[in-house]
Amino acid sequence: MAQFAAAFGSSHSVMLVCQEEDWISKFPPSDKRMTHHDFNGDLISYDDLVAKFADRAAPLITPGAIAERFRRTQAAMDRERDEIRSANLDALIIVGDDQHELFPPHHNPAIAIYYGDTIRNRAARTDLPPDDWYHRAQQRRREDGQDVDYPVHAGLALHLIKGLSERNFDISAFNKLTEGQSEGHAYSFIHRRYLKGYPLPIVPIFVNTYYDPNQPTPARCIELGKEIGKLIESFPENIRVGFLGSGGLSHFVVDEKLDHGVIDALKRNDLDWLAKLSPKRLQAGTSEIRNWLVVAGAAAGTTMKISWADYIPGYRTPALTGTGLGFVRWS
Repeated sequence: MAQFAAAFGSSHSVMLVCQEEDWISKFPPSDKRMTHHDFNGDLISYDDLVAKFADRAAPLITPGAIAERFRRTQAAMDRERDEIRSANLDALIIVGDDQHELFPPHHNPAIAIYYGDTIRNRAARTDLPPDDWYHRAQQRRREDGQDVDYPVHAGLALHLIKGLSERNFDISAFNKLTEGQSEGHAYSFIHRRYLKGYPLPIVPIFVNTYYDPNQPTPARCIELGKEIGKLIESFPENIRVGFLGSGGLSHFVVDEKLDHGVIDALKRNDLDWLAKLSPKRLQAGTSEIRNWLVVAGAAAGTTMKISWADYIPGYRTPALTGTGLGFVRWS
């Protein structure tokens, strides 16, 4: 039987593929154009955020402070890479979200699992203008020169699809990408940053964290994870399986209170606290905390505890926009 051997959580923000100079000087113009939510989940303008945080933002966004957070984040990603590889896994389940990379607005499943033998990450675009730094950064989550097909553990994926369906989860299942499609940044970031040169088969699970009207509730995400944990242990092959939640934490307004609350609840295995998170608060990129909740539900049925965690509040503008950058391992 399979062994549920390790679990992980990792942000996948574009900040993680940017350069230090991008963190220091490039984000304010782009963040001014974005939609933002306050700590209650209500819409708020960039200018109102600047006014709200005027009394405390300045020391957080000096070039030196930002550079130090950049260095800490690079070290945390190196540690996460090493933690994944040291687990000696035979398969890695990745739960992430799709932002219209595979599923268009008119067909957006709440939960989907891919069960093809491989999944494609496309080659990076080379036709972007030199000054389009943001989209050029996004391309770093794609491949150098040509498409790459990464291995998928199709047997484990089918086991999860069938088992979850029997447990009253309505699962969308698919085994091919259409021409021009790519696995999406929630998965390509993991391949490029943590698994590069390490051909570990994955199982991609997609949870609609972002888009109305069918996002699973936090409680439902935890229940999904509990059943996945049981199904891992019932898979008949003698393999070591890991589970990784990709995305989050708070963004695009960094909410340290929320982020620390989530990590602390994970450390004490407080599923009740996590299940009661307000869906209204889980807006925009903060919604990706749902992916971590799935993993938390799975890990709760084991003896695993969080053995390592790091958190960097990725402030990048006077509005204190950015990303709460989180990295954890259960073992």
